[in-house]
Amino acid sequence: MEAQSPWEIALRQLDDAAEALGLDPGVHEILRHPRRALAVSVPTRMDDGSIRVFEGYRVHHNTSRGPSKGGLRYHPAVTMDEVKALAMWMTWKCAVVSIPFGGAKGGVIVDPSMLSMGELERMTRRYAYEILPLIGPERDIPAPDLGTNQQVMAWIMDTYSTREGFSVPGVVTGKPQSIGGSAGRQLATARGVVDITLATLKHLGMAVEDARVVVQGFGNVGGGTVRLLHEQGCIIVAVSDASGGTHNPAGLSPQGLEAHYSQTHSLTDYEGGEAVTNQELLELECEVLIPAAIEGQLTMENAGRVKASVIVEAANGPTTPEADEIFEDRGIRVVPDILANAGGVTVSYFEWVQDLQAYSWSEDEVNDRLRQIMEQSYADVLALSEEQKVPMRTAATMLGVRRVAEAHRTRGLYP
Repeated sequence: MEAQSPWEIALRQLDDAAEALGLDPGVHEILRHPRRALAVSVPTRMDDGSIRVFEGYRVHHNTSRGPSKGGLRYHPAVTMDEVKALAMWMTWKCAVVSIPFGGAKGGVIVDPSMLSMGELERMTRRYAYEILPLIGPERDIPAPDLGTNQQVMAWIMDTYSTREGFSVPGVVTGKPQSIGGSAGRQLATARGVVDITLATLKHLGMAVEDARVVVQGFGNVGGGTVRLLHEQGCIIVAVSDASGGTHNPAGLSPQGLEAHYSQTHSLTDYEGGEAVTNQELLELECEVLIPAAIEGQLTMENAGRVKASVIVEAANGPTTPEADEIFEDRGIRVVPDILANAGGVTVSYFEWVQDLQAYSWSEDEVNDRLRQIMEQSYADVLALSEEQKVPMRTAATMLGVRRVAEAHRTRGLYP
């Protein structure tokens, strides 16, 4: 029962929300299926002249509320089921924060660290060419995700623009500011996680200055969350990357961690703390646990040993349904991914709007608008959770599903 795929978990969450909402069976059935799912071959010329063929995907889950929106990940473990689940979660996420997008996701089965820069560019441009019929500023707007970054988005934007014959910055978000990216986009997901964490602590009457925080993951989201929460006064007691982490009950220095990581690309031998494994890190004493790595980290096996009072999901799908039930029984508040990490897609929306208008906003404007949306979305989910007496995840999914279903019913079914 524990070994469910991300797609099975996503469907289970949808089914629970649909039952709680009394959703029309026909609408429920439509929402259980992605609108379209594309698998492509990505032949790539390697530096030695040989040809390798990678497998890539792009999935649109739903477009009732607007063009589809979602990240692109490069990882050896990418599967179609994972991409479908992430696309569905993106649909609910966009609806929860009330931005006019549907959900999409893309992926290529590849370890980008094993490619040269030239190979990575050629693979990216070929993948972009293969999915060109699906993407566009009015159709589907990719963004960075696991294993991709601003440069990858720049290559996709240039490939699309070259075909069109003119510059189309709105085809992707999360790109460099020099070609239409938004101020504040790089830290947007982390900043949204922080906004939600602070709102949760305030609601629970917990002092920010006394909050001990454990963060799993030290990439763009995890590292940014560590730095921003430390600036707010939280005590960062443990941090990890893919190979393991470091723990110091008295607190860790984000600046020291960043400097050490930039030199060694590891946190396990950081002199300011003691080495811990990723599994040990999840079970440390703390007030706030922030999984910011990959899905499936909190399971039936370790949920009973988690000591945090609050779990804020910066990663997508880090908690299995069985672990959710254990946390609910233990009174541990879980703030779900489709709310907690929605800062990235929210500022991606800001970037898309700026590109369409050819008018840029200041970083202060971006951050202020992001904070307002995150705080209002938290209040909306919390109110539904308390009204329906359901966990925050169920409430967030119910809110997202209800808004998408309303848009679908209003538009109707063609033909």
